[in-house]
Amino acid sequence: MVKLYRRKFIASAGAAVLAHSLINRVATANFSQGVYATYSDTPEVTTATLGFVAVSSCIPLIIAKAKGFFTKYGMPDVKVVKQPSWAILRDKLMLGAADEGVDGAHLLFPMAYLMATGEICYGRKVPMYILARLNVNGQGISVANSYQDLKLGLDSSPLKSIFAQKTQAGETVRCAVPYRRVTGDFFMRWWLANGGIDPDRDTSVIVVPPPQMVASMRSGSMEAFCVVDPWHQRLIKQKLGYSTVTTGELWNNHPEKALAVRAAWVDKYPQAAKMLLAAVLEAQIWCDQPENKQELLQIVSQRQWMGVKSDVIGDRLLGKFDYGNGRVVENSPHAIKYWRDQASYPFKSHDLWFLIEDMRWGNRSPDFATKPLIDAVNREDLWRDAAKLIGQEAAIPASTSRGVEKFFNGLEFDPENPLAYLHTPKIKIVT
Repeated sequence: MVKLYRRKFIASAGAAVLAHSLINRVATANFSQGVYATYSDTPEVTTATLGFVAVSSCIPLIIAKAKGFFTKYGMPDVKVVKQPSWAILRDKLMLGAADEGVDGAHLLFPMAYLMATGEICYGRKVPMYILARLNVNGQGISVANSYQDLKLGLDSSPLKSIFAQKTQAGETVRCAVPYRRVTGDFFMRWWLANGGIDPDRDTSVIVVPPPQMVASMRSGSMEAFCVVDPWHQRLIKQKLGYSTVTTGELWNNHPEKALAVRAAWVDKYPQAAKMLLAAVLEAQIWCDQPENKQELLQIVSQRQWMGVKSDVIGDRLLGKFDYGNGRVVENSPHAIKYWRDQASYPFKSHDLWFLIEDMRWGNRSPDFATKPLIDAVNREDLWRDAAKLIGQEAAIPASTSRGVEKFFNGLEFDPENPLAYLHTPKIKIVT
């Protein structure tokens, strides 16, 4: 019998489903009264080491440090340290701060699961907790300038015959993603497959660290990449390529990065974990307030943080998408969000989607028991505690499921019936 997560996500006792307008009001609420005050909330330690990769989804951690939110919650010695790639960040998480690694990180959320099962840790299981989502939206797919005349968008099918010709001529068609078996990998596969391009046969999907993607495109070593901003805008400014889609167009408000912390650290310092999380939640709220955007850009552009000029990262953070092919969208609904539209809450249904999508691409057995793993990794209970601590009870959703998710290609993911999604075709037939 297939052991899939079929749990009905039960609403919190007495809670009503939050209206969209209420969520928007919560996003701009005054949160200054969230300072911890009682002895019982005093953190066991005042420090932790958090890692990040310099992409726009890391910004809440930077702001939590730069604006003093960690200090506000009794943890002034928290370190937020830049890392060059997701692979190195994984290795630092395996070590832990006690062994010159990190305690937690801004992380591609599926990596927390792949570490917990030992699938990406050389066979060693590293228990991890997801404490919060750091953002929704924020990624995109860009292609080389050699495809400028195709004016590619959601439809990748014009590339099918071109890729076939290159393959027949002995060329390797490379499409880059930041890490395997994570959202960027799946989004690249979706986009290609919807145009009839088999990502496993017609292309070579390779892993390239985000900071190296533009340079790799310049060298002519790849045709396309899927990554978080600001690398698309840098590609466009250097006239090396253009964006076909933002990933919000593939799946609006899709889950992205997470605040993931070693389970051993959280279990040892539960109050410190709550304070750490409270600081990050307040930083997420601050990031989404329009009046803070210019200061945010000034902070994150500094060398110790993202080290990217504000004119490279600014437009997309403010919702202006210049695709580099004549298409410009103002006030895009697909801009990155850190708190609005329940961006921070770690819905268990999204973690279930990842595990099912992983099955669809043959990475794990269809009879893998999803529920025990999700319950072990996803600590939405801690998110709820932190939200109450900062006076954001109204932001707590009524369910651990966001419900049925709809994608650009007509597919739907129903957490109550994941088998239906699992058995849908991966590759669209294009004639």
